[in-house]
Amino acid sequence: MTTLDVSRWQFALTVMFHMIFPAITVGLSVFLSVMYGAYWRTGKQIYLTIFQFWKRIFAVGFAIGVVAGIVITFEFGLNWGRYAADTGPIIAPIIGMEVVTAFFVEAGFIGIMLYGQDRVKRSTMFWSTVMVSIGTVLSTMWILAANSWMQTPAGYAMDGNRFVPVDWAAVIFNPSFVWRFPHMLLAVLIAASLFIAGVSAYYLRKRLNVAFAKKCFVVALGTVAVLIPIQLYIGDSIGGVMAAKQSSKFEALEGNWDSTNTGYNFFVIPDQEAERNLVQIEIPYLGSLIQKDPTGNTPIPGLLNTPKDERPDMALAFWGFRVMFFGSMFIFALAMTGTVLKARRKLWAARWFHTFALYTLPLGVIAILGGWVLAETGRQPWVVFGLLRTEDAVSELAPWQVIVSAIGFITLYASLLTAFIVYVVRTVRAGPDSGPGDNSETQVPVKGESAEVTA
Repeated sequence: MTTLDVSRWQFALTVMFHMIFPAITVGLSVFLSVMYGAYWRTGKQIYLTIFQFWKRIFAVGFAIGVVAGIVITFEFGLNWGRYAADTGPIIAPIIGMEVVTAFFVEAGFIGIMLYGQDRVKRSTMFWSTVMVSIGTVLSTMWILAANSWMQTPAGYAMDGNRFVPVDWAAVIFNPSFVWRFPHMLLAVLIAASLFIAGVSAYYLRKRLNVAFAKKCFVVALGTVAVLIPIQLYIGDSIGGVMAAKQSSKFEALEGNWDSTNTGYNFFVIPDQEAERNLVQIEIPYLGSLIQKDPTGNTPIPGLLNTPKDERPDMALAFWGFRVMFFGSMFIFALAMTGTVLKARRKLWAARWFHTFALYTLPLGVIAILGGWVLAETGRQPWVVFGLLRTEDAVSELAPWQVIVSAIGFITLYASLLTAFIVYVVRTVRAGPDSGPGDNSETQVPVKGESAEVTA
């Protein structure tokens, strides 16, 4: 393998490992804000119990995600030195803003959120939790701004080989960012909600912590039911942007080589060198219908329209999209089924549905990872689409140097992921802290706020 191959694999594994944790913690931070806000306003113990339970999982996931994210920043300079040098005037300020506006906000308030209960006022706890969630959303925004600029660069001028900003508004609000940021934000909210719903479904199946589980389950499932239709609309809009701005990615994800197929490819095994599909299963006319042609006569563009040296890997783009899309269909089915059961007052008796919800617990994270595989492999062979090739962005390192570090990262990340899963499993089995009113709507009297320490 070349230095380019190994560097790409290492970066991909690092990013995908990191992505697991924001996929859960960004949405969890919003959920925690809602739950503590409900506790502050109503004084009901159950909301505090929910907050205390999920806060523990959030804290561990947040810590691992921060550490993994720092590693990515170092990889920019070490493995991708040419990329860092050429795009530094644009990417570096955006990443710097992510640190200043997001990481500092999170770091400034997370201590109060994690340890402030019974030490500060409820209002202070609530606003500290809200600030942490705002920090996670800002972090998502800046990261998506940087990545989206690489997908659809705008607002720049060239100074030799360097990209120099000339219009920061155009740089940040580039054509794909305005769709990809809300798409990603909704994705992490849905992923966290599925995670919460899955854990709640486990308790419902075991008939443990029933009041706790019902409250979490209803909030999480309701969130998914509201957001998933919006997410599907935004995802379809991103497809339109891809077709216009990144036609090669759009061609690859559809799985066609020539431009004659009006059907939708359900399953393909492509042969990239031979420029054909070894296996192709399609649904006739559906591709044309998706293109909003009810006659079924509009063909889907094929990858042969793109020069051979500018084509992404069709298999990775095709299956990355299918993992994301089919995952979203399962999530939609879960949300709509739950809505119907709730309307018919059968939600708590439907144990089969609780089992379904339990097994969809990781589906939001898996769909996000599939979407990132599509976004990053579909952009190839460019690191800045159409302008800077990936092969020209890698550092001049010997392959063995990258292999050694990659093995170290894989070993460490596998250990961290295993530890996180074990921690979550043990926390779930232990259940929420027991206390007065934990399994009821009991209202806890507000202790003298004047005696509490303000932050």
